[in-house]
Amino acid sequence: MGKLFTALLPEHREFIQKQRMFFVGTAPLHEEGHVNISPKGYDALRIFSPTEVAYLDLTGSGNETSAHIEENRRITFMFIALEGPPMILRLYGKGRVILPGTEEWNHWAPQFELLPGTRQIICAELHAVKTSCGYSIPYYSYSGERETLKKWAEKKGESELAQYQHEKNTTSMDGLITTLGQAASGKV
Repeated sequence: MGKLFTALLPEHREFIQKQRMFFVGTAPLHEEGHVNISPKGYDALRIFSPTEVAYLDLTGSGNETSAHIEENRRITFMFIALEGPPMILRLYGKGRVILPGTEEWNHWAPQFELLPGTRQIICAELHAVKTSCGYSIPYYSYSGERETLKKWAEKKGESELAQYQHEKNTTSMDGLITTLGQAASGKV
């Protein structure tokens, strides 16, 4: 059944590169806080080494991942086989948020196709990789990307998008300040 590794193996990398979707999970430290699980699409994830991955994070209705990373750095990625042999692959690590306009951004951003609504890059240094069977995961066929988020961001334009991020993405639903919120207050 499940196997634990300290880093990505070549077969894990190959599996990840075939997936069209993945999930990111984070949580605050306090037990009343909300666990967040976010689905991610597009060609947004990059593997930089057996222990380092990053993804391009687009503007959304919340920014829980950033708030949780700011508080405790814990992050889990999950990939599931929807086609082919069954498998679930989880990556456990410590994350950091990279914002546009920073020196670090200038290093990381060229590794991605910057999409409309790009908000930040989430990087993770991995300390564990775990596989499990995925025997109960149903088959699904990929039929294409949804363009809704890209079109929404393009329609808003840079100014309205920045205002939206300021209103919706600077504090988590539990009141934690996100990296964007810290930057807006001059603390980053």
